Amino acid sequence: MIQKLFSYLVPIKIYQTKSAISKSIEVTWANGELVLDSENTNYSYGSLQRILKIGLKNIGFEKITAMDSVLVLGVAGGSVIKTLVDEIKFKGKITGVEIDAEIIEIANNYFKLNEIQNLDLHIEDAFEFVLKTKDKYNLIIIDIFQDTMMPNFLFEKFFIHRICHLLKSNGFVLFNTMCLNEKDNLRNEHYVTEFYKNQFKIKTIPRIEMHNELIVIEKLN
Repeated sequence: MIQKLFSYLVPIKIYQTKSAISKSIEVTWANGELVLDSENTNYSYGSLQRILKIGLKNIGFEKITAMDSVLVLGVAGGSVIKTLVDEIKFKGKITGVEIDAEIIEIANNYFKLNEIQNLDLHIEDAFEFVLKTKDKYNLIIIDIFQDTMMPNFLFEKFFIHRICHLLKSNGFVLFNTMCLNEKDNLRNEHYVTEFYKNQFKIKTIPRIEMHNELIVIEKLN
């Protein structure tokens, strides 16, 4: 495809739309791959896929392959789901939660998200889903952004407690955060230092991209 070849020289935008939730959404050929971007940041594939793959490697591909269930809060184009299915060969159930129906339509049209057989997709608010679900999961991936902003509820104790409750024994949380300034850095430091340590182990992964910091939480029993 000629667009793919030229994208090694310059990014080529092939689709753009407006979303009530995510504002501007773009599908672009960049360095030979299709990526999904908001106005100011990468939403799926590209650098975001590389970042989350580092987090999954840190947990361990073999551990993930042996799991039964994964919850993805914030699906966007579905790049982390593609990593789970195509690279890690995860065969268990993947539950995806995404608030923006327009993004899912793009994910289906351009990234074939709807062809993933073991994906159960919910178009709803992640906070509400987490409140009502009765299922428990081996791995919970939190990747929720509105452009470069992260909703405050992600860092509130009630939500953290609920996420931990949904983890099976020896389960993991992979939390992708964005730190744009010192206030965000301090927010993450507080999150890590204040975490319940007796039942959980928590760590951050050294940053690969300048603004993304991954937090990994492991349930010890």
